[in-house]
Amino acid sequence: MLGLAAIGLVVLSSVVIGVWGVRAARSTPDFLVASRRIVPGWNAMAIAGEYVSAASVLGLAGLLVKNGVGAMWYAVGFTAGYVLVAALVAGPMRRSGAYTVPDFAEYRLGSLRIRRMCGLVVLVIMLLYLVPQFKAAGAVLELTSGIPYWVGVVGSGLVVSSAITVGGMRSATYVQAFHYLLKLAFVAVPALFLVFLAGPERRGAAVDPIGVDPNWTRPLLDIDNSGHPVLTTLSVLVATTLGAMGLPHVVMRFHTVAGARSARRVAVSVIVLLGLFYLFPIVYGLLGQVVAPNPDESDVVTLLVPGKIAPGTIGTVLTALVAAGAFAAFLSTSSGLLLALAGGLSHDLFGGSLSRLRLGVVLGTGLAVALALPAADVDINVLVGWAFAVAASTFCPLLALGIWWRGLTATGATVGLLIGAGASTGSALTSVFLDLESGVVSILLSQPAIWTVPLAFAAMALASRPGSVSEWADESVLRLHLPVRSGSATPDKSFDSVGGTG
Repeated sequence: MLGLAAIGLVVLSSVVIGVWGVRAARSTPDFLVASRRIVPGWNAMAIAGEYVSAASVLGLAGLLVKNGVGAMWYAVGFTAGYVLVAALVAGPMRRSGAYTVPDFAEYRLGSLRIRRMCGLVVLVIMLLYLVPQFKAAGAVLELTSGIPYWVGVVGSGLVVSSAITVGGMRSATYVQAFHYLLKLAFVAVPALFLVFLAGPERRGAAVDPIGVDPNWTRPLLDIDNSGHPVLTTLSVLVATTLGAMGLPHVVMRFHTVAGARSARRVAVSVIVLLGLFYLFPIVYGLLGQVVAPNPDESDVVTLLVPGKIAPGTIGTVLTALVAAGAFAAFLSTSSGLLLALAGGLSHDLFGGSLSRLRLGVVLGTGLAVALALPAADVDINVLVGWAFAVAASTFCPLLALGIWWRGLTATGATVGLLIGAGASTGSALTSVFLDLESGVVSILLSQPAIWTVPLAFAAMALASRPGSVSEWADESVLRLHLPVRSGSATPDKSFDSVGGTG
């Protein structure tokens, strides 16, 4: 019950902090982007808290247990994605004046149709990302307190949707920044303590360069012993790195600061914060290879390691801390995802008011909970990997070409989004329903980003006929790259009114 008590304290403290933002959520700009008044330091910690999901706290260690040290490439990709975000996306996206990716698409391409199509893609990505968060919350509560999985999932949904429905982005920002610090402390401190307690023999087994656990002589990712580690590693890196550019809840965050320079500063700070955090799930994975090597328990290996190394009171306390950190990861990530999902449901698809945005949070939570209930046996990182692959195959080319190439047209974007979304989701579903032998074909279906991303880029470029480029294209691209003078207006196609330009 100590774990449940620790989780309860996390929830209670999160509610208290979130109350500070409630009084400010009185309009659409307040609810979605906190009226663009979040200072860079808070924003960077909030983004890091939102980005470090339950899949990072639990799933990365599990992947190390199942697939060896090659799984570290996931952490590299998750962090490296923000290098591209800082270099290519953060500043121009902030200058667009949009709230969401669909907002940006309409601003750049002048098409309500493309806005609504992007809204549908947001729903797909967010649900693929939300389901493993609720699955992780249910698994943590079940392991630490004996609460049935379904009760944990439903209860977690009620907690997070209530907080977001009331407070919006400002509440979420304060809570997520707090959660980053909480996760770092509750995951890092036990990790360092466990390394000390493990003793020379276990530490040696975890880092033995000639041993089989974790076998440092095979540093690439080779899922299911496919025999093609280079292909697997490259595809995972393409999905995780380019997918970070297209995650709707990440992009939305850069509109909560005052200007483009602040947005870039935030992105650079996030790289440092993520690089620091991802050191510690790797520690749990390496220790788990030695003390908890059962692949069937990979999703909860982070919670099992403390008890394996330090049975008794010390192990119980450390497990409670890690469980609280994992639950904080669920709360912070699902908060951002639900905000983006609400934007997709109401603001982007139906030009919604504040009341519809709040209804979107409730509906999105209900849908994610309903999908998470039968997903108890699904690997957390499988669904998260699909979310990154879809984002990389849809919004990454849309943003990259929309920001840096004036020739992108609404038709080209439509064709690219359809092909990218269809290819990435279709491949992932095919890999589930077809029992394929491990090999090149199975890799290209289960990790499709290596071919679906260039396919989407090519489709957008080829379907954008030069003669159909709108007169607005030159001006819109120019405004994305020219600094806005202090006190000047946002672009003509501004989204500071409810419902965008629609």
